[in-house]
Amino acid sequence: MLYHLLYPLHSEFSGFYVFRYITFRAIYATITALIISFIIGPWLINKLSNLQIGECIREFGPESHFKKAGTPTMGGTLILLAVVIPTLLWVDLRNVYIWITLLTTVGFGAVGFADDWRKIKNKTSDGLSARAKMLWLSGISLIAALILYNYTSFETTLVFPFFKNLRPELGLFFIPFVVFVIVGAGNAVNLTDGLDGLAIGPSIIAAGTYLLFAYLAGNARLAEYLQISSVQGAGELAIFCGAMIGAGLGFLWFNTYPAQVFMGDVGSLALGGALGTVAVITKHELVLVIVGGIFVLETLSVIFQVASYRLLGKRIFRMAPIHHHFELKGWPEPKIIVRFWIISIILALVALSTLKLR
Repeated sequence: MLYHLLYPLHSEFSGFYVFRYITFRAIYATITALIISFIIGPWLINKLSNLQIGECIREFGPESHFKKAGTPTMGGTLILLAVVIPTLLWVDLRNVYIWITLLTTVGFGAVGFADDWRKIKNKTSDGLSARAKMLWLSGISLIAALILYNYTSFETTLVFPFFKNLRPELGLFFIPFVVFVIVGAGNAVNLTDGLDGLAIGPSIIAAGTYLLFAYLAGNARLAEYLQISSVQGAGELAIFCGAMIGAGLGFLWFNTYPAQVFMGDVGSLALGGALGTVAVITKHELVLVIVGGIFVLETLSVIFQVASYRLLGKRIFRMAPIHHHFELKGWPEPKIIVRFWIISIILALVALSTLKLR
């Protein structure tokens, strides 16, 4: 909105020419998201507390979590507001990729909101059924995939990191692949959201990594130099990722240990859906496995735990997801969180190295 209002004035006032630059708008989208978080955050937390919208703790979860019962949840609405508003203010609204990404982000957030609301209403840790949640998430992702598939300028090839010439054409298989990536990312972040600040930290790091990927993919010269896929218009997603970083930092201010508010599914599903969509559009889908390695680890720990128990009658971990395993081993919660953040930073650096290792 600001881009459309102020950039046209550059013909009369040269200072407004700066609105043309994605880097400038990405920086100010980040700052805007932070400001929105700091302004709305305290009000939202008080409102959630007054409405008694508190977290319901799993009966079979770690005992240390029982004291967190009643902590305001659904704080992910703050993340959504702090992502969507700056994005609309600073991007070129004619960009189709922005609208696709907002569709999945808000859509996943809406599913998470419904899930959180059912938990609060029924005063239980059980929300929407797994089948209902998967159907809604898959439906939203399918819409995004169909728009991309029918968007004539978007390539449906699959790019492999480290291999510059390995780019198989997916054709119609591109559609289920996109659904798998976006839904998988949403559920992976959702599973990671179990400790104060655990999910938001790697989400911020991943958003920062994909901010760079989006900027490079949207710049034809840089994309050619780095031998990565050039996606015309993808650069605007750097502004969206900047808003994600600002919203994440703003939320972390209130979510850091001991948390004043939890993001709930409305936040974790929205963040995961956003990362999955950006990964698809920037043609760095497989790199998301590296960037979001913590999310992958958390998901695999649940899969292996369930499979091992059903097939062998034994548990691999003391409790899944894996962050609970370390809790039960006696690790303090802040130590687990910070160490997972450190791993996320290392993985992000490895992912960035793929830009030169082709």
